[in-house]
This record gives sequence, C-alpha cells and structure tokens, in this order.
Amino acid sequence: MNTPRKLHIKSYGCQMNVYDAQRMVDTLARENFVETDSVTDADLVILNTCHIREKASEKVYSELGRLRESKDAAARDGRDMKIVVAGCVAQAEGAEIVKRASVVDVVVGPQSYHHLPDLLRRAARDGRAIETEFPVEDKFTALAQPQPATIRARGITSFVTVQEGCDKFCTFCVVPYTRGAEVSRPVAKIADDVRRLADNGVREITLIGQNVNAFHGEGPDGKSWPLGKLLHHLAAIPGILRLRYTTSHPCDVDDSLIAAHRELPALMPYLHLPVQSGSDRILQAMNRKHSVADYHRVIDAFRRARPDMAFSSDFIVGFPGESDADFAGTLALAEQIGYASAYSFKYSPRPGTPAADMPEMIDTATMDQRLAQLQQLIDRKQSDFNAACVGQTLDVLFEQPGKRPGQIVGRSPYLQPVHVMASADIIGRVLPVTMTALERYSLFGELHLDSKQGDPTQIAQDLNETTSLVATTGA
Repeated sequence: MNTPRKLHIKSYGCQMNVYDAQRMVDTLARENFVETDSVTDADLVILNTCHIREKASEKVYSELGRLRESKDAAARDGRDMKIVVAGCVAQAEGAEIVKRASVVDVVVGPQSYHHLPDLLRRAARDGRAIETEFPVEDKFTALAQPQPATIRARGITSFVTVQEGCDKFCTFCVVPYTRGAEVSRPVAKIADDVRRLADNGVREITLIGQNVNAFHGEGPDGKSWPLGKLLHHLAAIPGILRLRYTTSHPCDVDDSLIAAHRELPALMPYLHLPVQSGSDRILQAMNRKHSVADYHRVIDAFRRARPDMAFSSDFIVGFPGESDADFAGTLALAEQIGYASAYSFKYSPRPGTPAADMPEMIDTATMDQRLAQLQQLIDRKQSDFNAACVGQTLDVLFEQPGKRPGQIVGRSPYLQPVHVMASADIIGRVLPVTMTALERYSLFGELHLDSKQGDPTQIAQDLNETTSLVATTGA
C-alpha cells in the first residue's frame, strides 16, 4: 500500500468555508491524503480563502510568502510540496494570484473544488492549473462522502450545505460574484446527508448557505420546498436532536419558517439575522431591500412564535455617506432588539462592488469611534442576556470533555458554552441544566437528570426585566 500523503488546510472566514474544507479532505482521501495540523511535513497545503473582510487578498499573499519558505525546505528534503489557493479570493483574483505568486500550483474557486484531484494531476503535468468557472454539474454529487470513522471523529455537531450563492446584490458584498447565483440542493440529497451523519453519532445539524432561508430545493413531491418545510422533514430523522440554520436574510423570512420555530422542539430558538444598519437611508444605499420597520416586524413575528427566541446580527459602521444621525439609528436598533450577540465591522471597499465607487467615504478615525461605541453596546447587551440565564434551567447538548478533570462541556439553545461536572457518558445527550454561575461568556451549572426544563417564556421575561433595569438606571 502506498504511503499516505499529508494534507494541511487553513480556512478563513465563514462557516461555509469550514464545511468546504471538510469536503476537500473527504475528496482528497480517495487520493491517499490524510490531514495534518503541521505545514512543515505537509505534501499539500490548501489556503481556503474568504474575500469578505478588509485586505483579504493581501493576507493571502503574506501567507504565500511564508509558505514559499516551507516549500523550499521541503524541496531540500526531497519532497514536492504542492500549494493550492481555493475559495473566494481564488474565484475573484485567480489570474492575479497566478501572476503574483509563482509558488502556487493550483487555483480553484469555491464551486470547483470537487475537481481538485484532476487539477493536481494537471499541475503535475503542466506546472500549474487554474479553474474559477461555475461548473454546470452538481458539485455535491461529485464530492466523496466522509467515512463513518471520519464523521465520528469530527464530533456530534455538523454543518450541511443546503443552498449556495446569493441574488441580493448588496452593494458592499462580493458573494454574488464569487459564489454565483442562488442554487438550492434537492431535499432528498440533503436528507441522505443528514441520515448518514445521524447514523454515525451526529446529534445537531446546522444548515448553511450564503442566504439559507432563500432555500427552494426540489422536494420528493417534485415541488419547490421552502426552508420551513425542509426543517420539518429533517426533524423527523431518527437521532437528530437539534437543528439550526445560518445565515438568513430578513426579506426571505416566510410563514413556513415562522411556523417551524413555533412547531419544532428540535429547532433552536436562536437566529443569526443580519441587519447591517439601523438607518433606512443607509439600508437603501446598501440595496438591502428592507427597512428598519420591516426588520422589527420580522423580529416580532419570531418572538410571537417563540417567546424565548434570541437573535444575533451583523452590523457595518462607516458605510459611505453614513451620518451621525444614521449611526444613531444603528445604536437605537441594537438597543431595542437586545441581541444575545452580534458582530460589527468597519466598512471596507471590496473591488468590483458598487459601494467601492461611492463618494463620501468615512474617515478612519470616525469609523473607529463608531465601531467602539457600537461594540460597547453589543457587549453590554450580550452580558445582560447571559446574566439573565443564571438561575434558569436550559436544555444542553453535551459535546466533549472540558479542560478540568470530570468536567463536560455542551451548548445551550443559544450556543453558550455550558460546563458541568459529570461523567463522559452524557456526551451526545440533551439534558436539563440549572445555570448557577457566569464567567465571561461561559455558563456553569448543575445537571439534574430528574428535572424538567422550565417555562420557555421565563428566560425571555427575565431578559426583558434585566434590559429594562439597565435602561432605567443607565448602567
């Protein structure tokens, strides 16, 4: 038997990239590659890139400079290390990468990584290979499925892609150009993936897509299914205890999705719903296709369906033309919603997007000040939410041993780490835990095997009381 070759993947950015990296590992396993954490002994290094954040491409070139040293060292040892740039930077700047970085052997976009084995053979023959087209065939059908042992080794939670691409064309975003138009996978293929994962110990599935609630995959009845109907279908698969999905767009929330949150105990009451700004003027400039009032109506609909619903979001500060009044609207929205967590970023122009050519760019000092102010508010709201959980009994899915002897760590419905003292046989089970303490972002609690989870409205009521108190006292 041939000696296995070693593969090292470094992923940047979104959860989709994490999933893509795992599928690359599965596909290359058929080529006798095994994953390694070390670059120095790798025969193949893949940079799975993201193009969303500022200076993304320059970070890739810096990493390639370091990899050149590793490749030269491997050559001195008689090894031929291959280097691949994959993902969204590869899609957006493939020709430039080939021009600037002679160390790269393969450039492959996110819709073509199922062709990696062939691309590596082409690079060995021709010196280099590049593929950044959008292939016609379904890449998910072509990809190798992970082996049972691999699934078990990755743990009891897993991502499953159900949708890719985006048709929204927000003026700041490169996703429609790097991932293509919205495409949804057939329900039967998604269900097959989920059943395979459940049969090998996975207990929580997170459905992922660039615009996941735009899902419109073909169902077994030949009709287009919305995400809510898909969630009902997957919740019935034996072994699946929890379902989540990300990332959503406010304009694609429909009645079936609201109903799924009301009707499915397995669907967690925690939703990442990016808003980006609290100003209608800026939302229009961003081409978000919703207003602040629209966003509030969506939040209210979820909360009517699930009183214990909590939210996270994304914000961009310093978008071109953002005034002090526009930014004040963002602060007001974040205060009113009371997010359990949120991510905030300074605007950075992405080449080729409409916003990159807009006038009235905001100066760096103003963006820094606004970002710090918004992040302070977000941190306060997150602390309020976490503090409101202390004293509550929440269901926890236990995932792995903790750092301390006898400690097991799981996740609450709101993705908070929860630590208890217990035996390892609770891993993979959902059990009620009474939260007794909070340390930064982690909860600690007591496991009560004979207890029942309390009224699901209680945490929402406690959070509302805490938020009102903070607003009244100015804390």
